[in-house]
Amino acid sequence: MSLADLSLVHIGIIFLLLLFVTLGIGIWISIALLGLGWFGVSLFSNAPAVKAMATVLWASSASWTLAALPLFIWMGEILFRTKLSENLFRGVAPWVGWLPGRLLHVNVIACGIFAAVSGSSAATVATIGKMSLPELERRGYDRAMSLGTLAGSGTLGFMIPPSLIMIVYGVAAEVSLVRLYLAGFGPGILIMSLYSGYIMAMALLKPGIVPTQEQEFSWKDRLAAGKELLPVMLLLLAVMGVLYLGFATATEAAAGGVIGALLVARISGSLTWENFKASLLGTTTLSCMICFILAGASFLTSAMAYTGVPRALAQWVVDMHLHPYSLMAALCVLYTVMGCFIDSMSMIVLTIPVVLPLIQNAGFDPVWLGVFMVVMAEIAQVTPPVGFNLFVLQGMTQRDLFSIAKDSWVFCLLLIIAAALITVFPGIALWLPSRSLGG
Repeated sequence: MSLADLSLVHIGIIFLLLLFVTLGIGIWISIALLGLGWFGVSLFSNAPAVKAMATVLWASSASWTLAALPLFIWMGEILFRTKLSENLFRGVAPWVGWLPGRLLHVNVIACGIFAAVSGSSAATVATIGKMSLPELERRGYDRAMSLGTLAGSGTLGFMIPPSLIMIVYGVAAEVSLVRLYLAGFGPGILIMSLYSGYIMAMALLKPGIVPTQEQEFSWKDRLAAGKELLPVMLLLLAVMGVLYLGFATATEAAAGGVIGALLVARISGSLTWENFKASLLGTTTLSCMICFILAGASFLTSAMAYTGVPRALAQWVVDMHLHPYSLMAALCVLYTVMGCFIDSMSMIVLTIPVVLPLIQNAGFDPVWLGVFMVVMAEIAQVTPPVGFNLFVLQGMTQRDLFSIAKDSWVFCLLLIIAAALITVFPGIALWLPSRSLGG
């Protein structure tokens, strides 16, 4: 590596240390990103920092694809305040009662279903946890398994469309959101299968984690319970169907999803003026936070481009002639460590400028990288000390954060296995997008 490259690496290390210092002293992530971007533009270019910031912030926010973000958030916020969570347990429980582990599978399946309407990991944990944890405890299920399966399954809110973090990745990496959404289905099903497989194995090895007596359900009970899930399943099929068939863009499908969510809430009798205002406020708060972080990350990306650090780092890795699998293993370790200290969304937008050129040079598809990074973001949700899912469960149960992390560590391992499988078999993620009729 040349002296020039070495100096660029030093510059990159300085930026990284400054980022950790600013985050460590409690500065908002978006402000820290904008400040570092200002520092980079002022130091490494002749461009006026104010003009550069205005240009980048406008370019990062003036995106038709990004308009899908608040719409999908609003759809989830509306359904979050309906009777959906109550109906999920009644609708799913009769169908899993015959499996080893019985109602523990409700956490996995219900989180998978709610993930498809919320797009948020933390919201999925909070909603399903309010419904399932008291019910599982009342029936005598092992508390550690109940918490672990819920913490792990809540991460499906990132993988299964409409995923908010996929929107952020798609905008930042300039990748088709429709293809990203379709790429999330295969890995989402894989992760759910790994979780349910683990539950069944543990139920067979340690029968004490489930109660000895459980209600038996007939086919009549199952079919009757299925009616509870019908409205939301029809909504999901409609939203994803128009995307897959190419009848609408992601933003148009999101707008239709909001209308459908309002209808579901109205039919269920839970659409009140208070709920409507609360859903708008929640949408505005979360959307502004995400967009502000994305704008700050875009400005920092522009500043890093002036320094030449991403290009030099990419060339340095290329010169090492790493095997593609070795590269992905290194990235897996990097993201697992970063996830212990940085929230999932920031972790992705911060690393895209460097990682995207690396994986493209290694021959990987940018859509596939989006799925891989979502799996890494899922791991970050259940790793202390800043795993958001752990915070949510701590607030709900008043248990120690690291105790909850101990209950859910196996699901981190299962997510790493999922990342390995989609790396070795990329068709798990890319098969469906390759057959899409839309974008």
